[in-house]
Amino acid sequence: MRKSESQSAFIQCYEQIRDKILNGDLAGGTKLVEERLAEEMGVSRTPVRESIRKLEQEGLIKRKRVVQPTVEDLRHIFEVRILLEGYACRCAASYMDEETAERLQECIDVARTGDVKQTMDVNKRFHDIIVQASRNPEIIDIIDRMQSIIYLFRRAVVYHKRPFLIDEHQLILDAIRKHDAPEAERLMQEHLQADLDFYLHLGKG
Repeated sequence: MRKSESQSAFIQCYEQIRDKILNGDLAGGTKLVEERLAEEMGVSRTPVRESIRKLEQEGLIKRKRVVQPTVEDLRHIFEVRILLEGYACRCAASYMDEETAERLQECIDVARTGDVKQTMDVNKRFHDIIVQASRNPEIIDIIDRMQSIIYLFRRAVVYHKRPFLIDEHQLILDAIRKHDAPEAERLMQEHLQADLDFYLHLGKG
């Protein structure tokens, strides 16, 4: 029972701290003090410490401070995504069935008419389905550990309505349905590069 309560406290702390960072309540550079966070959330320091450790693994915290990614950091993150998601897309084009392809089409259709939250949700689902299609547990695990930092990019490109975002998803799906693996990989790589370029341009604005 105590183990269950401990796990529940950890999940609660992790989600609260993560959401505060993602929502901007904890700004980049903010130092996280375990005692203060524990007092605010009404828990012991242990689940707070475990939460901070997990968020460090996900790239949202570094040396107990909320990250302020440099341009170089952003490029490194996207280099990994471009390589791994591009390859996952190549795999998807090789053997994705029509039922799964239809799930990708539903994501695109919702994104064309949905609000920001709906578009965020289906944007994530679109990429998740393709990563899962790699059937490579190492790729899936690496991308999963990057989800929180990826969310920061995704929120920016959706909120600021990056041009051609959904059209690019459609082109990627069309290539997957044609089983054109090299084209699907190329399109995914270009799509993610466009996300990065757009994000960096926003930062200069």
